[in-house]
Amino acid sequence: MEELSPIEKLVVQAMQELGATKEDKKKTADDIAKKCNRPKSMVTNALVALGNKGMVKRVVREKASGYYVEATATA
Repeated sequence: MEELSPIEKLVVQAMQELGATKEDKKKTADDIAKKCNRPKSMVTNALVALGNKGMVKRVVREKASGYYVEATATA
């Protein structure tokens, strides 16, 4: 598994604490940013990087995309 940056680790941890571990429990970038207490842009960049690493899945919805952690991802 690839090394994670500090913000990526924080985002994965926040998602796990929010319960975003399955598609039906996905959270928005806003939800995750509030939990992390970091700017949404920083969290969004981390979510994109985590998606590229296969650790986070993005689900496109009508209003805001939802994100959840893959079962194999750990912070």
